[in-house]
Amino acid sequence: MNKRIFLDPLFKNNPVSVLALGICSALAVTVKMEPALVMALSVTLVTGFSGLILSMLRNTIPDRIRIIVQLIVIATLVILVDQVLKAFAYPISKQLSVFVGLIITNCIIMGRIEAFALHNKPFHAFVDGIANGLGYGIILVAVSFFRELFGSGTLMGYPLIPESWYVYAGGFYENNGLFILPPMALIVVGLIVWVFNAHNAKKDKKAWNK
Repeated sequence: MNKRIFLDPLFKNNPVSVLALGICSALAVTVKMEPALVMALSVTLVTGFSGLILSMLRNTIPDRIRIIVQLIVIATLVILVDQVLKAFAYPISKQLSVFVGLIITNCIIMGRIEAFALHNKPFHAFVDGIANGLGYGIILVAVSFFRELFGSGTLMGYPLIPESWYVYAGGFYENNGLFILPPMALIVVGLIVWVFNAHNAKKDKKAWNK
């Protein structure tokens, strides 16, 4: 069961590419890989620990105030993440700006709490939260990989394209500025969704034929 809980959000039921959750931040923080990785890690930690805490409290929370309790737990974790980033990774914190705070409204977190954490044991809820955070992170990193590489010619801020290749140096290459604009994020996410859906459809077809 633990294996299925962990693997499903990574591939078959990926929260971004299959369930279309958390797409807004996937578009906003993927111009560079470094902030995308930090955002992915932040969401993974918040999703995992919020699921764990709320699963532990699930039998003591009155139903009429469960959303308020969920928001308090998530907001507390987000504030902790934000303060740690400001203390130890201030330049990245500045790049992410308000988007760290907006983790509070990420529908993946609320969705997994409502659909899973409130109905399962703490360890399973924690695994589910971590897996969904990683599934979200995979898409963020994939999108930022293509956007930074083709838009800026770098990865993690390090130049990957030799300077002699650029047109201004007498070469043949020029960065594609479209990749650092928001529309390209939508296009790349759309292509990833297409790949995931095609792969899942192929697997389902094989299973059906058996």
